[in-house]
Amino acid sequence: MIKKYTLSLVTTFLLSFIVVAEEGMLIPSVLTAFESNMQAMGMKLSAKDIYDVNHSSLKDAIVHFNGGCTAEIVSDKGLILTNHHCGYSAIQSHSSLEKDYLKNGFWAKTFKDELPNSNLYAARMVRIDDVTKSVLFGINESDDDAKKEATMRRNVEQLIKDATNGTLYEAEIKPFNYGNDFYLIVKEVFEDVRLVGTPPNSIGKFGGDTDNWVWPRHTGDFSVFRIYASTDNKPAKYAAENVPYKPIHFLPISFGDRKIGDFTMVYGFPGSTEQHLVSGQIKYIIEKERPARISMREKSLSVIDAAMRASDEVRIKYSAKQASIANAYKKWIGQIGGLQELDAVKIKQEYEMRYQEMANSKPEWREKYGDVIIMMNQLIDDNAKYDFQYYMGVEYFSVGPEYFKLVKALDVFITNYDKYKAKNEVEAKLKELVGNAQGFFKNYDVNVDKRIFELLTDEYYRQTISKEEYATKNVLVMSKLIYSKSIFTSPKRFEEFLNTFGSKSLKKLNKDLGYSFWKEEMTKYTENVLPKMRSFMPKMNSLLKTYVEGKLVMFPNDKHWPDANSTLRVTYGKIEGSAPVDGMQYLEHTTTDGILQKHASGNPDFDLLPGMVDLYHAKDFGPYAQNGELWVCFTGSNHTTGGNSGSPVIDGNGNLMGLNFDRTWESTMSDYMFDPNRCRNVVVDIRYVLWVMDKFAGAKHLVDEMVLVKH
Repeated sequence: MIKKYTLSLVTTFLLSFIVVAEEGMLIPSVLTAFESNMQAMGMKLSAKDIYDVNHSSLKDAIVHFNGGCTAEIVSDKGLILTNHHCGYSAIQSHSSLEKDYLKNGFWAKTFKDELPNSNLYAARMVRIDDVTKSVLFGINESDDDAKKEATMRRNVEQLIKDATNGTLYEAEIKPFNYGNDFYLIVKEVFEDVRLVGTPPNSIGKFGGDTDNWVWPRHTGDFSVFRIYASTDNKPAKYAAENVPYKPIHFLPISFGDRKIGDFTMVYGFPGSTEQHLVSGQIKYIIEKERPARISMREKSLSVIDAAMRASDEVRIKYSAKQASIANAYKKWIGQIGGLQELDAVKIKQEYEMRYQEMANSKPEWREKYGDVIIMMNQLIDDNAKYDFQYYMGVEYFSVGPEYFKLVKALDVFITNYDKYKAKNEVEAKLKELVGNAQGFFKNYDVNVDKRIFELLTDEYYRQTISKEEYATKNVLVMSKLIYSKSIFTSPKRFEEFLNTFGSKSLKKLNKDLGYSFWKEEMTKYTENVLPKMRSFMPKMNSLLKTYVEGKLVMFPNDKHWPDANSTLRVTYGKIEGSAPVDGMQYLEHTTTDGILQKHASGNPDFDLLPGMVDLYHAKDFGPYAQNGELWVCFTGSNHTTGGNSGSPVIDGNGNLMGLNFDRTWESTMSDYMFDPNRCRNVVVDIRYVLWVMDKFAGAKHLVDEMVLVKH
């Protein structure tokens, strides 16, 4: 009896320490509050080891890669790793039929072989300060909105000036929690970032669209760059005399074995989450907005995919564009499925009832928070039409027919012509337009764009105008005229127009069907849709500010974290699989055996270059193996989103385990709602990355730059 009682106590004790996946993307400067919980999960570091302003810390090895991804410094010579898909545009820009780096890969043997990239940067965060009180200093509740905004603007300008004066640093102040808090972000921006190496698509994109957002994965999603600096180790624009950057800190490589339950920390720049949306908005997204945007992208992809399969030239031109369009397209499909499976609308409604009950429990809470949920849901009902038209415009004007980009650039020139003329800048601006157009047409196929125009224009009309007006449209006739005659669909016609620009050019431009079509549709959009959104969004954000404040005030013991906004964040969890649906169990890692199994299916997304099958069969894994097999990818229970691509996944000792590059399909709804039982991030194991460099690419000199740690 005593033994049975003791066992029960032990079981209860152990169960109380079972660790579950942790929701939240934490600001590194406040990690002290979470330090004990992270250490209970297996972390051996302190909060100061992760983030410290006065001493070297992990934060100094994490960089924002070109504003949309994350990268990590892994050597004392400024070597950085990020995802293959994050470096894809740079890789594509260096590729041609003669030098097909997309298909065959690229590896620089010396510093001199490393390839410079225009408009590519890496930013290190110097510090993150809570400046809420300073931003709001001097504001009175009785002030009108214009006066409050003017006061805040002056405060922000002064804070940024104080933070950057006498330095090469840049700074910005970002709102958190919809303006309940403000943080100053000071950063060091390096503009000379060179391509060092990339695996071929058959490794870096292995699985293609078939496997995107799906587990199990076998994708070597990595690329290698290097930060260069001036001879005094300061940020500098590209120059031949620049030298490899000497970092304050770089990440050693975790070379030991892994197991289920190992601590994992993702340190990076998550882009955007929207955890506070109310039930009505989630319902609208699931039923209306996302399906329509998916349909738009599906039509574009049907054209691009077919053209890429038919032509290597088109494949090179459209690889990066296809990947960008397809990524969100498939993510949104999974997002809808996950939210429906979780019954997210019902969960939101239940929380809203709890919030309402709490607000009604005190007169001061009822006055401030009692009506906010009703008002938010009503605002969605009243403005869903305009929100829908807005996002249809985003898909059409920004992601649809490509010639629109050229029109927009020229329209900006025309709009500002008098100003340029007064400053004698017309010739320089025309030269800039010519240069940009050459880059545009390098990656443009008129037949692809024509078909996209036809499909998306028809869909855009069908979704946004009345049936009567839709019946009057003849998209095919308009398409034929634009793509056969417009200056914007031919490099020769466009360059001739710019080179002969003069007094009659504006008249000629207004007669151009490509320009007049865009101008007419864009004018309707800017006059009829954008004003409604400019009215709707501030109202919603104001209500969200109050709603979030209510959460912080009324539920102080709940775990609160600010939505992702492309600022540096930490999320922690562990290596683990999941059981996303009934009868299915996902293991926590994959191996090279799965590469061969998928290749054998004959699906072109699983093609391998000649010789690669033999290489995988040989199983020459060397020191990169674990129990005779080579891990390719693994999953963790870290809360991630877009922008976390390329983020380091760090072990309990501060060493690099792998590169975050995806989520499972069932996890994509975590931008709105995190489910600890199913949400998993997908990581390429650093040991597979190094094996590819060493055994496949013959680039062991890069491996030798790194510090390998085996615990």
